[in-house]
Amino acid sequence: MKNNNTTKLALVAAALVVMIISMTILSKAASNPENHEKTIETLDEKKADVLKLTASTAAASTALAAIPGDSTTPVANKLADLTSYFLIILMVIFLEKYLVTLTGYAAFFILIPAACILFAAGVCLNRTFLKALAAKTAVFGFIIFMIIPMSMKVSAMIEETYESTMEATLEEAQDITDEINDNTDSEGNLFDKFVSKLKDGVTGLMEKGEALLNQFIEIVAVMMVTSCLIPIVVLLFMLWFVRMLFGIQINVPKDLGKGKIRL
Repeated sequence: MKNNNTTKLALVAAALVVMIISMTILSKAASNPENHEKTIETLDEKKADVLKLTASTAAASTALAAIPGDSTTPVANKLADLTSYFLIILMVIFLEKYLVTLTGYAAFFILIPAACILFAAGVCLNRTFLKALAAKTAVFGFIIFMIIPMSMKVSAMIEETYESTMEATLEEAQDITDEINDNTDSEGNLFDKFVSKLKDGVTGLMEKGEALLNQFIEIVAVMMVTSCLIPIVVLLFMLWFVRMLFGIQINVPKDLGKGKIRL
């Protein structure tokens, strides 16, 4: 009986020590932006790319809309519509940037200490379900802390493949915009001699605009996947991995899966 009480006291003391360390040391380190410098730098680079793409899309759309007739208007309108998607991507990037430090604070100042308290209560009251709940809470805290850094690494592998495509698209958009703007008068009308020099007239510019639109759509799709979809996929993978490794049950929102995932 005495040995049992000694073991319980030791476990409770260890849980309290972990809680104090988590709240005083680990939470400060995890929420310090300087300790996430590489991740934040990567997000800033993505933000700069999105802003470049947004400006390039808007400029190309305006230039194509200045061409006489209505043949290029649909392409110009579609390019203008892409700016709303870039805005969504930009909002996600800003959210990820702030969550890098907020999730660290939530994990080590709230969830891990809560897990320690639940574990200590489970030991004192000899309640297995409290210990299990403590384990679930601790695992969930670790998952939300790792979700953004891991998703950034996965996204980087995909973005490296499309980096050259994005640069080529920006250059092509700039060339088309400059070509049209250089041959436009002060009132925004194209010079007749410029239009006559084009192969098939305005049709040539329309074909260039359509090709540019397709390239921008591809870039939007890639950035939506890397910025919005991959963090969700990484979260589901980590939950699956915890299930395989520990056999712990964790409930997740319905929109991240079907109902709940039993681990």
